[in-house]
Amino acid sequence: MAETPDPFTNLYEQPAKLMRALFAPMTGAMDPAAMTGNQSMGPEDMQAWAESSAQLQALWAQFQAEQMSNPQALVPYFDPSRWIALASDWYKQMPIAQAEQQQALWDEGMKLWSDVLGQYGLGPKATDSATDDVELPRKDRRFADEKWRAHPAYALIHQTYLFLAERMEQMADDITGLSPQQREQLRFTTRALTEAASPANFPLLNPVVMERTLETHGQNLVKGMEHLLADTRRGQLSHSDADAFTLGENIATTPGKVVYETPLYQLIQYNPSTDEVLSTPLVIFPPWINRFYILDLNEKKSFVKWAVEQGVTVFMVSWKSADASMKDVVWDDYVKAQIDAIDQIRERLDVPRVHTIGYCVAGTTLAATLALLHRRSEEHRVKSATFFTAQVDFEKAGELLNFVDDQQLGTVKALSPDGYLDGRYMAATFNLLRGTDLIWNYVVNNYLLGEEYPAFDLLHWNGDVTNLPAKWHQQYLRDLYRDNLLVKADALSIDGTSIDLGLVETPTYVQAGKEDHIAPAESVWRMTEQFSGPVKFILAGSGHIAGVVNPPSSGKYQYWTTDAEPRTLADFRETAEEHPGSWWPDWIEWLRSQDATTVPATGKRKPGSKGDKTIEDAPGRYVITR
Repeated sequence: MAETPDPFTNLYEQPAKLMRALFAPMTGAMDPAAMTGNQSMGPEDMQAWAESSAQLQALWAQFQAEQMSNPQALVPYFDPSRWIALASDWYKQMPIAQAEQQQALWDEGMKLWSDVLGQYGLGPKATDSATDDVELPRKDRRFADEKWRAHPAYALIHQTYLFLAERMEQMADDITGLSPQQREQLRFTTRALTEAASPANFPLLNPVVMERTLETHGQNLVKGMEHLLADTRRGQLSHSDADAFTLGENIATTPGKVVYETPLYQLIQYNPSTDEVLSTPLVIFPPWINRFYILDLNEKKSFVKWAVEQGVTVFMVSWKSADASMKDVVWDDYVKAQIDAIDQIRERLDVPRVHTIGYCVAGTTLAATLALLHRRSEEHRVKSATFFTAQVDFEKAGELLNFVDDQQLGTVKALSPDGYLDGRYMAATFNLLRGTDLIWNYVVNNYLLGEEYPAFDLLHWNGDVTNLPAKWHQQYLRDLYRDNLLVKADALSIDGTSIDLGLVETPTYVQAGKEDHIAPAESVWRMTEQFSGPVKFILAGSGHIAGVVNPPSSGKYQYWTTDAEPRTLADFRETAEEHPGSWWPDWIEWLRSQDATTVPATGKRKPGSKGDKTIEDAPGRYVITR
């Protein structure tokens, strides 16, 4: 049987292309006199330029040798060009402008040039304004540095780019005959292409990079080449200093014990910090597309530590990053794992029920878990359910819908020959949703300016990817994102039992992020329309991560609540009251209202106490496994 070709074989050279585009103009023998315009540089300057040139050439030769010895060794998971290429089919439908449109575009462009040059006392619209008073027609934070305005050439470069980007987006909107999904795909692709084409991303077009290059005699490019080579070898774009954090030492440090484990997950119980605790314990189901310690970043940001301090017995599920042994894992297995964790806690602490939290995809799964328990008349196991930025109705699921047509699903399937999807693909996808912030900003800062990576715990977590079981991933994208079956009664079955979200009567707290681009607030809101039991909805400031991880001590953002009974998110916004700061205190008040009974924090409420056999200290092995 012929081996299935890798669909990205023709893209293996993308890292080389990226390097050539960024560095090739600089990797030859540098002529510092030509670059600086200074024909009388001293020997020290000449020596510094020669050293930079030699270092760049050596790094370039090393990279080319690695490429020649094993072209597939440097698989470009992080390379945005491959994802732009995959998403660009709809872009081919862009119509060729008619003659009158071309003329209009030319006339508008010439007017822009005339207006910009006029600000510098050049051309037919020249003014007497000084350079410091230049007021350009288009603004963008990528070009906020005054160097982009200090010289008319750079002003023309970035103003022309912004003008053309606007017109490209307008052309995408003007195309007729597209379905709503096709139009969104085209808009998304157009934006991705224009972001990649920004002059800020190219050293010879970026005045900030050019000035840094002259100041450092090219050492910024040497450092940038080292960064790019390192990222290419690891197959992932770096956002933070990889050596700055160690799990259990300065991140994920809330003390606790792993009290149970299966091949799919570990169950962590955290040590109490109060003498009395709520009798009903809490189990948190984090998304398995990320590491659980987003909820335990450090002592100041940790939701886990804060909840423990409120007198809650907290358990955390730590999912295993997928490998070939998990090739047959499907969505049913995650639902059954959630039920298993609930039962393990009930048995361990001898309690009838637990509180639950589901974050993102684990929240979607928690909704299915509740539906399954209700169908089987076993809903008594769960006292309450809280959902962090979770969706059950995917009709308005945002830009991730651009990745779930048949072609995209086929591509993802081909990327999982060993039964699991490498987490670096998912990381690249999420980065592409915010390309300027999460891709090109780092290309400029780390590759072109040669800046060191920051020691930022959130960015460290963001780059700590997990692999996904291929069958589950396909099932999730197909059945939920594409076909939206979860909100259709009895359209899905789990463990041989059909489910219906309308049966769920468990008291529910639903949190959405006002600026969430992964689980849009409108999409999260629709959960309130599915359940039959009491639902409290709150809208938090910020997005998918910062909207959740917002401790009261930070004093940041705000949240909205209402006592009315709004029928839509728009109605909610009209009637909601804004509260400054974190929504966590509102949540703990709600949780206590479900059951305020307390018990002493003794016996197995203290994991690892006398007679309690545990497996290992938190955060456990699974979160460290790559």
